Amino acid sequence: MATTKEIIRLEKSNVKLCLTVPKDDVSSQYRKMLNEYSKSMQLPGFRKGKVPQEVLERKFGEALKGDALGRIIESSLSEVFKDGNLSRNERPLPYSTPSLQDEPQLDLDQDLQFSVIYDVLPEVKVGQWKGLTAEVAECSVEDEDINRELEEIRERNAIVMDRDDAAAARNGDVVTVDYCVLDENGESQPDYERRDFVFTLGSGYNIFQFDDEITGMKKGETKEFDKNFPEDFVEPGLAGKTGKMRISLTALKEKKLPDLDDDLAQDVDEKYQTLDDLKNSIRGRLNQNLEMRLKDLKINNLLQAIMENTPVVLPESMIRMEIESRWRNLARNYNVKVEDIMQLMARSGKPLDELENEWRVSAGKALHSRLIVETLIEEQNFEVTEEEMEKELEKIAGDNDIEVEELKKKYQEDNMREYLLDDIRERRLFDLLLAENTLKQGNRKKYLDLMADNG
Repeated sequence: MATTKEIIRLEKSNVKLCLTVPKDDVSSQYRKMLNEYSKSMQLPGFRKGKVPQEVLERKFGEALKGDALGRIIESSLSEVFKDGNLSRNERPLPYSTPSLQDEPQLDLDQDLQFSVIYDVLPEVKVGQWKGLTAEVAECSVEDEDINRELEEIRERNAIVMDRDDAAAARNGDVVTVDYCVLDENGESQPDYERRDFVFTLGSGYNIFQFDDEITGMKKGETKEFDKNFPEDFVEPGLAGKTGKMRISLTALKEKKLPDLDDDLAQDVDEKYQTLDDLKNSIRGRLNQNLEMRLKDLKINNLLQAIMENTPVVLPESMIRMEIESRWRNLARNYNVKVEDIMQLMARSGKPLDELENEWRVSAGKALHSRLIVETLIEEQNFEVTEEEMEKELEKIAGDNDIEVEELKKKYQEDNMREYLLDDIRERRLFDLLLAENTLKQGNRKKYLDLMADNG
């Protein structure tokens, strides 16, 4: 069809696409559809495929025009969006359905004019991105970080042993309990009871926080006590109330931690001969993690500075898709359905719209940053040679202990080469940003604090 178009830019990264379909094309499409119906429809008094077109028009006139209108609109839009000359800032986002404006009417004697509104990729004009100064905290791996890792290794290699039946529970013991919340008649409430619950006393890893009540109990002992539940308690039915709980201590064990010596190092991995070998390995791993984390923070801080002089108007559909993606990721982490994780979050007492509003802010920043990165990569037009691709595949294969040819085959079968190209280009951009800007040291932070830093 010889469709003519006009694109009008609106606010919030919306565009209005106005289309005109010549009346000859309108009539042709309508007659083609009518001919299809005539050959396939069966009506009383006529053989199948022999219904005269004028009979169809008399009987189904308005419905036929409505059907034809839908077909012509769909065909016209498809033709326009397949046009190679349409820029990426004029095409609808994959998750933005064009909305038809002012329901048009089909008149076979006139050109068909209609318009749709849809979200497009925001236009990004990157402001200053060279000669900037960003601050990153100072940090180094200290002995306390090594010692913390060693203690975790000792915990993982601990032996759990039964304590004497006359022993009293103490912090650090592994306890097994049956517990329940009692109703007004002293009966257990099924919604708030659990059997064979195991946790380490003093860790606080239980929603009812009854570590103190268990301390001093002996195996086989049962205790009842009053419990004040906070206003934000995870179980809405108990939040802000005072209730009575019953706990029975059914098992009491203690952890025997191994000595911090060469034997422990050899138990962890035969490649370690001494405790110093293990310590040096830990230090190397933590330093590598720190180096990667510092680079990420440098890039993030530079992008934040670029974002401040590069305004971007994000369409609602883009933000909405990011929020929905976060729900899916959260559900995947818990191995449940999205509906289930939403119900769980709702039960925690925090309204879902409040949570989504928090996500909206962080989602907006993430999308803003991503658009700047994509725009700069496109502007720099980084070339990646086959030799560079080969080296990258060899590195990935080595890191994952697989054959290079096997990896190449997988990348080819799963169409992952483009993702690898994008990754290489992105790393080139980040190296360029670090080279073209100044990073100065900020306040000193501890290793754990820096690793948890989102700034």
